[in-house]
Amino acid sequence: MRRAQSAQPRAPRAACAALLLGAALLLGGCATQQPQDPLQPYNRAMFRINSDIDKVVFKPVATGYRNITPSPVRRGVSNFFGNLDDIWSTGNDFLQGHVAQGFNGIMRVSLNSVFGFFGVIDLATPLGLYKQPNDFGLTLARWGVGSGPYIVLPILGPSTLRDSVGSGVDIAYAPGVNNVRDVAQRDALVALRLINQRAALLSTTDLLEQIAIDPYIFTRDAYLQRRRAQVSDVRHTGVLATMPADDSGEGGAGAAAPDDAGGARDVPAMADSSPAPAAPRH
Repeated sequence: MRRAQSAQPRAPRAACAALLLGAALLLGGCATQQPQDPLQPYNRAMFRINSDIDKVVFKPVATGYRNITPSPVRRGVSNFFGNLDDIWSTGNDFLQGHVAQGFNGIMRVSLNSVFGFFGVIDLATPLGLYKQPNDFGLTLARWGVGSGPYIVLPILGPSTLRDSVGSGVDIAYAPGVNNVRDVAQRDALVALRLINQRAALLSTTDLLEQIAIDPYIFTRDAYLQRRRAQVSDVRHTGVLATMPADDSGEGGAGAAAPDDAGGARDVPAMADSSPAPAAPRH
């Protein structure tokens, strides 16, 4: 009799556990049926390779860099490279036909370059000249080019066929450290930017590892969702949402997190963030 009574409360628990397990499997099955991901076997393999490289190389170096470098220095580094990105973003604003946003970019770059020590200090954001990260992949989308299939690029991470082309144009033509002719100086700047960007993403990737049942699906869906939101912005308003800085603050005011499909023009980004709230529109 006691055994029967003790077994009764276990039955609902077992039923609940079975129900939750079934729901998880169902959701997992639905998530993998992403019509924009026909290359999933290759993408998963490349995602694992990128993750392994990140764990062995990028993450340890970035962690050490964050531990020994003061937050104001990291913020200044982010602002400096972000100022270079703003030049390219401004050009894409004009290519997309968004003249007001283009002039916003011109004023932002001019103010930060002249009075902010080449962008190290972000003076524009407190004055309402907000960062609007843009890239050539979004310019292609603005004029009707479809995204194509989702693809994970070596080192660069999540992308689509259209954004892969855009990233190539970004890397080749965007003003940045790739234009430095001295090889040693260029490599040093590329390494600094890569390490600084990866350090800014440490909190995000640590959280991803803790909460994501399938990091590949989580990263893919977050990336595609964010890009769809950005494409909608450039096709309708031209006002792009800025990305929040991480908890250490090195992103600077109004700074954008690296965009895996072209936002990081000179160096790879190993992860992507979920969509952020829109910046104030003016």
